[in-house]
Amino acid sequence: MRSEGPGTDPGEAEALPAPGSAGAVALRALLADRARLALLDEAAEGIGTSLDLEATCAELARFAVPRFADLASVEILPPEALPTGLTLGSGPLRARRTALEAVPALRRRLADPVPPGGWVRHRSGCPTSQCLESGQVFLGHQRPGGADGQGARPEQHASCEAGAGAGSGSVLVVPLRARGRLIGVLSLLRSAQGTPFDEDDTVTVQAVADRAARSIDNARRHALAQDLTMELQRALLAEPGSPHANLELASRYLPCGMSAMVGGDWFETIRLSFGRTLLVIGDVMGHGVEAAVDMNAYRTLLRYVAATDLPPHRILRQLDHLTSQSDATRPATCLLALVEPARHRCTFASAGHLPPTLLRPDGPAQLLAVPTGPPLGTGLGDYQAVVYSLDPEQVLLLYTDGLVERRTEDIDDSLARLTRLRRLPGGEPLEDLLDQVLATVAPAAPDDDIAVLAARIRV
Repeated sequence: MRSEGPGTDPGEAEALPAPGSAGAVALRALLADRARLALLDEAAEGIGTSLDLEATCAELARFAVPRFADLASVEILPPEALPTGLTLGSGPLRARRTALEAVPALRRRLADPVPPGGWVRHRSGCPTSQCLESGQVFLGHQRPGGADGQGARPEQHASCEAGAGAGSGSVLVVPLRARGRLIGVLSLLRSAQGTPFDEDDTVTVQAVADRAARSIDNARRHALAQDLTMELQRALLAEPGSPHANLELASRYLPCGMSAMVGGDWFETIRLSFGRTLLVIGDVMGHGVEAAVDMNAYRTLLRYVAATDLPPHRILRQLDHLTSQSDATRPATCLLALVEPARHRCTFASAGHLPPTLLRPDGPAQLLAVPTGPPLGTGLGDYQAVVYSLDPEQVLLLYTDGLVERRTEDIDDSLARLTRLRRLPGGEPLEDLLDQVLATVAPAAPDDDIAVLAARIRV
C-alpha cells in the first residue's frame, strides 16, 4: 500500500506498518475481507431478484462477467438427478444450461455453444464432470487442442461445450450447493491474456456461488411446485359433465400464467331428474397445490349432495356444514344454477360468489341479483334461492372473479363492464360467444385464473 501522496500528513506515513511486516500482512488481509464482504452484499442484491429460475441464473452469469471471467456458464441438474448429498457420484452427467454470458470479443468466437435452456451431456473427465462427481472446485488451464497437457479437446473444459472455440485460458468450475445438495455448477473461463485464477479467486467465486445457489434453489423449487400444481389442476379440472340434450354448454378455463401460482377455480354440470341440469361454478380461496386439492374435494362433495335432489340453497347448506367440519379445507365461493328447460326457468343460490349474467338478444347484458350467503366452509351458511326466467334465445353466463376483477378498480366498476356485452347476431355458437366475452371483458394480463361457463336452452 502506498503511504505518500498529495495531502498526506507526514505522521500518516509513520502510522502505516512497514511493507512485509506482520502488520502489513494483517492489514492486507483485513482489506481483502472487507472487499469480499462488499462483493457478497452486491451479489445478494443483484442475484435472486425474482423466483424465475432462468432469470436468476442469468443474473449470476452477468455478475461473473466481466467481473471474474470472460465467459460464464450456469448449468442446473434435472430434479431426478439431484443427489442426496454434496456430490453426484455415478450416473448420467446431464445438466440443463440455464445461462451463458461472455464478453463481446469472446462471444463471437464461441463454436456454436448450447444455448440457454438446452441440455448438456458432459464427457467423463471434463472439469464440469469432475466438479459434479467430487462436489469440489476444479481449477485448471485450457489450451487449444488440449487441456493441462492431456490432449483432450477444448470443449471438454471451461464449461465444456460453452468454451469450445474460446482458445486457451484459465478455467474455474465451482459447485452450486443448497440445503445440503449439489444442484448445479458455475463454470468460468479467463482468456490467456488475463491473470489466471488463483486460490483467492476460488474462495471469492465460491462464496458468491453459495449465495446465488440459495436463490437458484428457491426458484427451482418454485418452478417445480408450479408445474406440479398446474398438472394436478389439469387432472382434476376435467371438462364439465354431460348435460341433458335440452341444454347447450360451453366452458373455458384460463390459468393466469407461470408468474403466479394457479388457483382453485372450477366448474361442474350435474344431470338431474326430469330433464334438469345443475350448473356449478366456484373458487377456492388461495393458490397452489392445496387450493387445487380442496377444489377437487368440493367437487366430490357437491356430486354427492346434489344426488339427493335438494334445491340449490339447501345443497349449499349441506356443503357448508360438511366442509366446516374439517379445518383442512379452505373456504370457497360457489354459485349454483338449476336449469329447468321445460319450464324455461333457472333457480340460483350463491355462497359469496359474483352474480350470474344473462345475455339477451334485445338489449345489454343483465346482472342477475342473487342473495349472497357466506362462503362455503365457514359454518355460517344461511342461503336463499331466487328464480329467474330463462328463454331459449338467452345465454346464461357463470364466471369466476378473474374475468372481471382489476386490482386498481372497484368491483362494481368491473361488473359494469359485463353489462356492456352484446349478443352476436342470431344463433351463434356458444364457443364464439365465449371468445367475444374473453376478448371484451378479460384483462390483458390476468392476476387470477379465469373460469367461464355458458349455457343456453335448446329448442
